[in-house]
Amino acid sequence: MEFFKYNSKLEPAKGRFLISEPYLSDPNFERTIILLCDHDADGSFGFIVNKASEAKVCDVVDELRGFQGLAYVGGPVQQDTLHYLHRLEDLEDAVPVGPGIYWGGNFEELKIRIEQDEIAPADIRFFLGYSGWSPGQIEEELQQDSWIVSDLVTPELIFEASPDKLWQEVLKRMGGKFSMISNYPVDPRMN
Repeated sequence: MEFFKYNSKLEPAKGRFLISEPYLSDPNFERTIILLCDHDADGSFGFIVNKASEAKVCDVVDELRGFQGLAYVGGPVQQDTLHYLHRLEDLEDAVPVGPGIYWGGNFEELKIRIEQDEIAPADIRFFLGYSGWSPGQIEEELQQDSWIVSDLVTPELIFEASPDKLWQEVLKRMGGKFSMISNYPVDPRMN
């Protein structure tokens, strides 16, 4: 039956999305999608991929004056740190997160490539801060129905989709009951 076609019992893992439930009360994670970049016995971390700030990267990071893309809020942890996800498979020291998606890499090389106009905003996202969990914390939050785990991760969703529509878009793509959740109003009293 089409209604329940998506496996809703996926475990969190590197390269998967954590999608906040519509009624998650933490304002840091309201209607967010987090790409998990690591998940193991030591804990988990990732970046909110749909929370753009109003600032451009060039206005926040002096070393990246030539980059006009928006800076994203990666999460509530260490918001004074800079991280990046990208599609640059040839960037030295980049860590594969999923097919066509890489985390970090040689910052000096990255700066040169940006200065030489070799990297488009659609190929990279910069994040201030990150989202992190201690060992077992995500599993506890999953039991409390705070998150939905999805493996529908693509470079296009991360780098090209509109951040303000991504939460709804991914849930719709999951189909069935998730498609219904995607239409849940921000304020149920307004329904």
